[in-house]
Amino acid sequence: MYRSPKVARIACSLLALASLASEKYPAQIQSAKSVAGSGGSGYVGDEACARCHATIFESYQRTAMAHASGPASDAVTPAEFDHKPSGVHYRIYREGERAWLSYDRPGDGRHGDDRAGDPALHGKKELLYYIGSGRRGRSYLFETDGFLFESPVNWYANKQTWDMAPAYQSAREIPLNLPAYTSCLHCHVSEMQAPLKGTVNRYPTPAFTHNGVSCERCHGPGAAHINTAAHVKAATHVNGGAIVNPAKLSAARRDEVCMQCHLEGKVAIERAGHHVYEFRPGATLADYIRYFVLIGGPSAGQGAGLGAVSQVEALAQSGCKKKAGDAMSCISCHDPHRSPAPEERVAYYRGKCLACHGESFAAKHHVDRPDCTACHMPSSPSTDVAHTQVTDHRIPRRPQISPQFLQDADEPGSSPKLAPFPDSQEVDPRDLALAWESLVESGMTAAEPQSQKLLAAALKESPNDPALLAALGYIEQKRGATENARELYQRGLRADPDLIDAATNLGVIEAQKGHLQDAVKLWQDAFQRAPDRSSIGMNITRAYCEAEKYDEARKTVVRVLEFNPDLDSAKKILQGLNRSPASCGP
Repeated sequence: MYRSPKVARIACSLLALASLASEKYPAQIQSAKSVAGSGGSGYVGDEACARCHATIFESYQRTAMAHASGPASDAVTPAEFDHKPSGVHYRIYREGERAWLSYDRPGDGRHGDDRAGDPALHGKKELLYYIGSGRRGRSYLFETDGFLFESPVNWYANKQTWDMAPAYQSAREIPLNLPAYTSCLHCHVSEMQAPLKGTVNRYPTPAFTHNGVSCERCHGPGAAHINTAAHVKAATHVNGGAIVNPAKLSAARRDEVCMQCHLEGKVAIERAGHHVYEFRPGATLADYIRYFVLIGGPSAGQGAGLGAVSQVEALAQSGCKKKAGDAMSCISCHDPHRSPAPEERVAYYRGKCLACHGESFAAKHHVDRPDCTACHMPSSPSTDVAHTQVTDHRIPRRPQISPQFLQDADEPGSSPKLAPFPDSQEVDPRDLALAWESLVESGMTAAEPQSQKLLAAALKESPNDPALLAALGYIEQKRGATENARELYQRGLRADPDLIDAATNLGVIEAQKGHLQDAVKLWQDAFQRAPDRSSIGMNITRAYCEAEKYDEARKTVVRVLEFNPDLDSAKKILQGLNRSPASCGP
């Protein structure tokens, strides 16, 4: 009767951690944060930078990064889309100065009489923000009772088509409860506001202060630089003040500025007490998040594909990077301040290749085919986002042949290994254990013994870590050791009362033992902070039904449908509760 959801994962495989800790920045960044900027954060926005850097500002405004996000009304692409598996007709349109998404399933009986003409299948949502420049694709965000969600339909630029959000191409129910997680917003917006305590997608208004990827995402908060520069320039006619120039950082810190959004790895784990969105240029990225890649075993060798955000780890496999070492970075080929126009693209990137290979090489190497990238950086379908092409940053020497971790592959039949990326970093047992546990939850069930072993060992070193306690609790619950699971969940919730999954799963244990009052208390607290989690609301509804508290059951299931209006099981229960006499049956 009561569902026990899996341990939650957010977009990009980050493990959600609710506790916050003080940020660790170099001294120059700390001083920048202490100066009043936007809301006292030290951020001032691109327009402030334009006063002294007008040429760079103008060229940057024509890049995809500058237009990675913004108000939905600024980027409305009118569209209509029919999704055959669900029978839903979607429409994106402008009405005055506002943007809207409408959804409608006509009452034509295509899904049976129980669905025909259902009024819950007609509605609309005001679109508040757009996410994505449109070069690869675009999605929109809307709000329900203060919680921010992704549109169920996206624009895919490579195929020039509208389709459902990734992983929902075959869904038969409308997904209107896809949370806008920090891991997604972090890479598309600037000065993102952290979600309200205990939630994962209830943001202050507005959710972010600056549109797109602003200058300060790569250079750090600019208030100190601008304030100091104004005084120094007036007196000496030179600029001054603290600001980060990524090109002048150490190679590791330089590369991490790009890595924060262009490195995905196989698994990414946020560090205890930290979030990746707290990272600032010049800081050490590994203090906030750890990345792992899977090497050896069946995933190694030919056939491994590329994810949509895999540029950094792919480049690390290239012969160019291996030979050049720290001298080569993303900015060796990409000018972050401008994008070459289509007509100059071939010559621009050929020039980047020849900067290392030399003109003499060009004189004898495919003179008739100047587009180096067409052969050595081909595009291929993304392995994790539908309708999306990925440029191969592994730079294969021969077309159609790519290294694909060949240098790390073990013998055939060997077990896969998780390695930190970059591999120079020491591995925290906690992070490695949670990374393996994440693999198990993603479907690699063969890794469960390894995951459990590492989690138990890590917990001995960090006995009060809430993420470890929740993960081990779930493993114990799955194997039927409910008392062990209960004790682990309770310890985890004492360490962090905001753990939604631990509270939900502990509630399942209490309900199964007949302690419905305790279960409902746990579920209600979790559901209040995550009302899009329909399974929690349905557990509460069934508990009230069992106690014949039909008014409470009706209020709860209506709340479920507010966030998930096409959930068939909830609609059937509501039909029964609206009858006289009320019941929880269809």
